[in-house]
Amino acid sequence: MLALAIAAGMPAIARAETVLRIGMTAADIPRTLGQPDQGFEGNRFTGLTMYDALTMWDLSSSDKASAMIPGLATEWKVDDSDKTKWVFKLRPGVAFHDGSPFNADAVVWNVDKVLKQAAPQYDASQVGVTASRMPTLVSARKIDDMTVELTTKEPDSFLPINLTNLFMASPTKWQQFYDKAEGADAKAKSQAAWAAFAKDASGTGPWKMSSFTPRERLELVKNENYWDKARVPKVDKMVLLPMPEANARTAALLSGQVNWIEAPAPDALPEIKQRGFTLYSNEEPHVWPWQFSRVEGSPWNDIRVRKAANLCIDREGLRDGLLAGLMVPATGTFEPGHPWRGNPTFQIKYDKPAAQKLMQEAGFGPNKKLTVKIQTSASGSGQMLPLPMNEYLQQALAECYFDVQLDVIEWNTLFTNWRRGAKDPSANGSNATNVTYAAMDPFFALVRFLQSGMAPPVSNNWGFNNNPKFDELVKKARQTFDPAARDAALAELHAASVDDAAFLYVAHDVAPRAMSPKIKGFVQPKSWFVDFSPVSIVP
Repeated sequence: MLALAIAAGMPAIARAETVLRIGMTAADIPRTLGQPDQGFEGNRFTGLTMYDALTMWDLSSSDKASAMIPGLATEWKVDDSDKTKWVFKLRPGVAFHDGSPFNADAVVWNVDKVLKQAAPQYDASQVGVTASRMPTLVSARKIDDMTVELTTKEPDSFLPINLTNLFMASPTKWQQFYDKAEGADAKAKSQAAWAAFAKDASGTGPWKMSSFTPRERLELVKNENYWDKARVPKVDKMVLLPMPEANARTAALLSGQVNWIEAPAPDALPEIKQRGFTLYSNEEPHVWPWQFSRVEGSPWNDIRVRKAANLCIDREGLRDGLLAGLMVPATGTFEPGHPWRGNPTFQIKYDKPAAQKLMQEAGFGPNKKLTVKIQTSASGSGQMLPLPMNEYLQQALAECYFDVQLDVIEWNTLFTNWRRGAKDPSANGSNATNVTYAAMDPFFALVRFLQSGMAPPVSNNWGFNNNPKFDELVKKARQTFDPAARDAALAELHAASVDDAAFLYVAHDVAPRAMSPKIKGFVQPKSWFVDFSPVSIVP
């Protein structure tokens, strides 16, 4: 009893800090100022961690497709008489990391940062990764402290989904930096304020910035005061490390430098498993394609050539060989069973004789190869193993009379070039680009590539597709507010894109990641994103 009494009076032994260390595929830390770069890997690591949007994704299930759910908005509705106007009710009691309140003024401020050039906080560097993802949004207006009205330039049933990409940064924190900034004019002061904000960011998300070393590491700590108590992180700290090379990431995991890696080297999977590490994968709405140029003079303007390329690839061989099973063969953006699949008449499969026949009909053969040039990256967000995979395609297509040339550049440069388009000098003469794309929603999966009005600089119609049928079906889907009818219109659009062989469809990513067996609680969703909050580390 005496011993128990003494023990009760002693201070508790301090619990050891739990640290999640992740090796990313990105070559640099994605931007931290509110709108990340580095594609959706940026959103995964420096967007959804430190920030929230009005709408968000449910990432809690490994079985069901991720659905859009309320975020900083609790409900929303399009105006019955004017379908260009939406009213969003905001979540009460939410605070930014600096303690300032989240409210309607903050929403208007964050919309203006990327849409209103006259606004002091307007930042052109954030526009490309934001406005191109919500191209119909034109303005935001405060109704009261907890209500905003958003206006689109045309009726757009996709708007709530698009808003998952607009992250809310703290106006108060930014203003403090702006007031202290030096500069020759307001624009220079604004740029200085954003640069300072990136080093000491403030959002409303479940993680807060604690330390940032550009190109080396970003350290985040849990936000104890996060508004969703069920999603307060279970580990104390998360450290993000850029590791663009797959073998280097794998070595870091095996040596204990990190306890989680994205996209391990496929040939190291047996050792990873043998050493007791846990391997996760799950088919996700994410496509590994070639996106064709359709500008005048492009070799891909001949549909026989586009179809031949799609028939010349042994996707099962790619899966079972180079990728050690870590992919799903792609026969479109969506596979059978998906509500947006539709009924395409062109069946994408491995049929080399049919591919050779199409190429011969187009005027090519063993003694007359068709030269095509592909711009790709050596690594990057969702790119899987881009160089080996493109070399596989290079060899496969050679058997169908293609002479494939590769233009390999840094991932973030490739991603930037993607928004500039095939006509821009940055394409370096390429007539196709290899940028993977997320397919969770209609705009990201189809509209931004197929609608003629989404050509650069508006969005990601890199190849300048200009098909009146696509435009008609996009308009039909966008202006259909009944979910079932909209699904039917999207299925029709997808079938039309497959029949047109709009892409060289190669693979669906399965998001492989390997981690220490001490990591518990992780859910691998059917999504490009993940939720780090439920992850814990056992001693």
